[in-house]
Amino acid sequence: MDIIYCTGFWRFRLTNQNFFMRFATDLVCWKCGASLAELPLPLSRLAECPKCRAYLHACRSCEFYDPRLTSRCREERAEEVRDKDGANFCDWFKPRPNAYRARGDDKTQVAKARLDDLFGGAQAADGQADVARDKLGDLFPPSEKPRK
Repeated sequence: MDIIYCTGFWRFRLTNQNFFMRFATDLVCWKCGASLAELPLPLSRLAECPKCRAYLHACRSCEFYDPRLTSRCREERAEEVRDKDGANFCDWFKPRPNAYRARGDDKTQVAKARLDDLFGGAQAADGQADVARDKLGDLFPPSEKPRK
């Protein structure tokens, strides 16, 4: 992308805007996953999700957002934004269609299931704890009077 003249810049902005118009039905909220198909594009700086009221012109819904990086942005020319969840003035903002990531990650659930299989599972541990508690109660029955 060579921006030499101002007219070339505006031509790029118009092309970029048309790109977003094609994918308007694919946009989802980064926080709750609600569809944003009914919102007008391009998104305004203070646009909010109709379901959870999260700001949509935020780093977390941007195509350049990458939580693995230190600055969390792959665009090197962008200024640093401290609040990644809040609305910002970033000129490089590009809405990402798959911005929503569920909290209960599949990798986490798979890892927990593998640990349960390795150590006998959560149900087996609860059953063993109940058996141990019963044996302890048999050894040391509760007395009626507390000792001094």
